Amino acid sequence: MTVTRRSALGLGAAARRPRPVHALRAESGIGRIRLSWKGEAYAPLVDHYAIYGARSAGFGIGPGTLVGKTVYGYFVHDRMGGARQDWHYRVVTVDAAGNRSRPSAALSAHSVESVTVAGRALATVGNFDHRSLELALAPNGYAQYRARFGDGPDYTYGKSTPGNDWAYIQPGPADSWAGGRPSRATFRFPLDEVPSGETWLAVWLVDTHASLPGTVKLALNGTPVREVELEFGGTRGSLEGDATLPGTPLKPSYVELPLPAAALKAGENVLTIDKQAGSWHVYDALGIFAR
Repeated sequence: MTVTRRSALGLGAAARRPRPVHALRAESGIGRIRLSWKGEAYAPLVDHYAIYGARSAGFGIGPGTLVGKTVYGYFVHDRMGGARQDWHYRVVTVDAAGNRSRPSAALSAHSVESVTVAGRALATVGNFDHRSLELALAPNGYAQYRARFGDGPDYTYGKSTPGNDWAYIQPGPADSWAGGRPSRATFRFPLDEVPSGETWLAVWLVDTHASLPGTVKLALNGTPVREVELEFGGTRGSLEGDATLPGTPLKPSYVELPLPAAALKAGENVLTIDKQAGSWHVYDALGIFAR
């Protein structure tokens, strides 16, 4: 009877153990990998998902390989920098009672290499390091923007300096502290000649507004390039400037795209960034790269 009772208890415990997630997938991006999966959130009630990862396959599940936790069916592993990184992942389901599922099947994925690594820098402002601290008014001087920059910074590569001439933040029409109007940031850069290959723009952001990130319209020498819809951020970049700190609420994002060759010219080129919708975004760095 004792053996039977223990067996029954063992079966009950096994029945309560949450099932592993399935259909684990990855989406590659610059500086990050977005994981998603499917699971049974209410059988039993899931408390969270624990994501484990390592740079090499066949890793062990433990505190040293815990990448993060989430209550959602997705997780963004970010702040990887511009170089490609290869990772291997497994996900464990943890229910409200603390019971843990078996690890999911392993998944291999990689981030996308940034043009800041693959290309040759022609002109830049700031450091591509997930920080805004070297830029003017950083990390929290947004209230001085109107007095210091008027309608926006006008930066000339080779003459201007990031700490004096490029504001860490660019406001939008939703920002009353900046006058509640569109703004423009101007970046001037010289070219001895038009590059024979592709020329790319890289704009790294430390953070954006959580509900009103808005859009930016990019133009080169008066030629429209693209209107870019910015990603939702953490709404802390106006006050904090270091997205590398553990537990930071900042949410970096990236805009990298080719510039139209026909719009480039030898001599001075003018890139304009117009914020005509939404609220502020905060810069990490921007640059022009030959690829």
